[in-house]
Amino acid sequence: MQVSPASRLPQICTHLHTEPGKGQTPSRQSQSSLPLLPHSRVSRPTVLPHLQLTMASEAERTFQRFAVFGESSSSGTEMNNKNFSKMCKDCGIMDGKTVTSTDVDIVFSKVKAKNARTITFQQFQEAMKELGQKRFKGKSPDEALENIYRLMEGKDPATTSATKATTVGGVSRLTDTSKYTGTHKERFDESGKGKGIAGREDVTHNSGYVSGYKGAGTYDKKGSS
Repeated sequence: MQVSPASRLPQICTHLHTEPGKGQTPSRQSQSSLPLLPHSRVSRPTVLPHLQLTMASEAERTFQRFAVFGESSSSGTEMNNKNFSKMCKDCGIMDGKTVTSTDVDIVFSKVKAKNARTITFQQFQEAMKELGQKRFKGKSPDEALENIYRLMEGKDPATTSATKATTVGGVSRLTDTSKYTGTHKERFDESGKGKGIAGREDVTHNSGYVSGYKGAGTYDKKGSS
C-alpha cells in the first residue's frame, strides 16, 4: 500500500516537536529558560547629556566672573545676593515679567544655607532650575535649564561708563568762551582757561603807566640805547 506524502505530514510535524526518546512536547518552562541580566547591569540614562555638561561648565565660568565682580576678597567660588541679582539682570534671566527682582531674591534665600550670605555653584544650579521653570514655562526642567545656560553663555558683568558732557544744541554755544562778550570775556584767556581772581576783580597796577598802554617797560631800554 502506497502512502501519500500528504498523509505523512502530521507525523513529520509531530516528530519535529517531540524530544528524542520522549513522546511529549517540551514544557513552557524549558522554553523560557534564558538567562536574565542582573538589575545592576541594565543601562540607565545619564542625568545630564554631554552637551548639558559642557553648558554647565561654561555657566560655572560665568558664575565665577560675576561672583568676583566688585568683591576684591572673593575667590569666585561663592556669590552674594547683590551679584546674583546683577547676573540675572545682565544675562536676561530677569525679564521683569515672568521673572522679577522679587522672584530672584526669594529663590536666593531659598537655596542658600541658613544664616549664610552667599551661595555656592551647586546651590546656584538649584536656583537656576527654579528660575528656569518660571522663565521658560511649558518646557521640561532639563530644557528650561539648558535655555538658562544659553542666556549665561559668554556673559560678563556690565559696567556703567562715566557720563560724557553733551555738545549738542545750545550747550556748545554756552560753553564756548571765544563767543563770550563784556565782562564775561575778561574772565578767560585766549585758550579758554579761566584767569581766576584776576578775571573777576580789578587789580591796581602801580607801574606808572596808564591802563592798556602797550609800551610799558620800554622807556629804560630806549634811554640806555
